[in-house]
Amino acid sequence: MPAVKNSLRVATVLGFLSVSLFAVPAAFADRGKYGNNGDTEQRADTGPDGTVSVTVGGIVFDRSKNGSGGSAGALTSSTSWTPPACWYAPKYTPEQLQKYLEPIWEAGSTGYEWDAEQRKKYNADDEKKAFNKDKSGEGYWWGSYVNESYPPGWDACDKDYFWVDKGDPPPAGIENAVTPEVLAELAYAEIRVPGTEVTLAPAEATKVNLPTWAWLDGAEFKPVSVTASVPTIGIQATATAEPVSLQIKPGTPDAETYPASGVCEINDGRIGEPYAKGKADETPPCGVKYLRSSGDGSFPLRATVTWEIHWTGTDGAGGDLPDGDFGATQDVVVQEIQAINR
Repeated sequence: MPAVKNSLRVATVLGFLSVSLFAVPAAFADRGKYGNNGDTEQRADTGPDGTVSVTVGGIVFDRSKNGSGGSAGALTSSTSWTPPACWYAPKYTPEQLQKYLEPIWEAGSTGYEWDAEQRKKYNADDEKKAFNKDKSGEGYWWGSYVNESYPPGWDACDKDYFWVDKGDPPPAGIENAVTPEVLAELAYAEIRVPGTEVTLAPAEATKVNLPTWAWLDGAEFKPVSVTASVPTIGIQATATAEPVSLQIKPGTPDAETYPASGVCEINDGRIGEPYAKGKADETPPCGVKYLRSSGDGSFPLRATVTWEIHWTGTDGAGGDLPDGDFGATQDVVVQEIQAINR
């Protein structure tokens, strides 16, 4: 038996050390909370219809209607708002929580007083009711999860495990406990939209004072969406991103944009208009005119698409989330028009 205890103690200490790389040193004096926070389980499943879903942090993300391709990327909120960096979701059945906690207490690495308080909290000495085993199948112990990239605020979800009966909402006052709205915010973070390299005409190099037409492939710029769900408690939300405009920044103040604001609104499902023969004397609905040469270099044209985000969820819930932006920079060569003197 001592050998078993020693093995458990070593395993637990190693686990704590690995987690402490991300946690403040005093965290385990509180309750060993980052052992809870740091659990970001992940797995992928393919359904009979070919839909691929990924489970991360207790939530299933269906990304089958997401943007794809090597140039696709995540949205940046047009405001200071950011999706939750951590959240609470169902984590353990009574039996699973008992299996997780008792070896930690047995190892003794968290201290007698803390272990005793924990055993009392979970009624661990009552064989029938310990860890709410008398309510098995009626609810779950909820715990915290973090965004695996550990953005600012990842350590804010520091509450210990709490019990929620099936069909009941999480306790009021616990921020980021999963609801349809929180799921929508987390789905927002999973949205990927197509790249924003615009097509230009002239294509290879444009000329000084010559209007350059700009447009985006309408086939790529369609709504994309991600659905986040927690099947164990029957809630879900879908966040949908729809393109609404393209902003062009020429990369030099010596340029004019079409329209003057540099913002090209989406029209009939497309942004800008492809150049066609015979339009040389027309003003492009979306484009730029450079007023000087780029010399031996080029100008960094920045093209950014703004996407409106809305969501729908369980029981008719829904609303809007902050717009998101995604852009890219491309080099534009501008040459002087060569005149021939006779």
